[in-house]
Amino acid sequence: MHRGEADAGTAEALMRSRFAAFAVGDAAYLMRSWHPTTRPTALDLDPRTRWTRLEVLATDRGGVFDTVGEVEFRAHYRERGRPGTLHERSRFRREDGRWVYLDGRAGPDRGGPEPA
Repeated sequence: MHRGEADAGTAEALMRSRFAAFAVGDAAYLMRSWHPTTRPTALDLDPRTRWTRLEVLATDRGGVFDTVGEVEFRAHYRERGRPGTLHERSRFRREDGRWVYLDGRAGPDRGGPEPA
């Protein structure tokens, strides 16, 4: 997916691929998979943040026949040697047959550096 050879079939698959992009520092993929109306003009990833694990907590729609979906997740990371967690409920939309990240709401235990 990161090289553009295939598109995510579900909102959850896109969520997982975006987490992987954060983990390897692939800002170009993150920008391409972000809805144009909410995408920032630039994305500066902190190389000191190491994303270590993703827990998908819940999904709402976002299947192969849906046009919208939500994924609630907890992403674990280490920053400057300290562990942290980003908890978010992300919204996704299918645009021109392709899933894109729309936006997200931080959960109660948010302490993360960037939304996924």
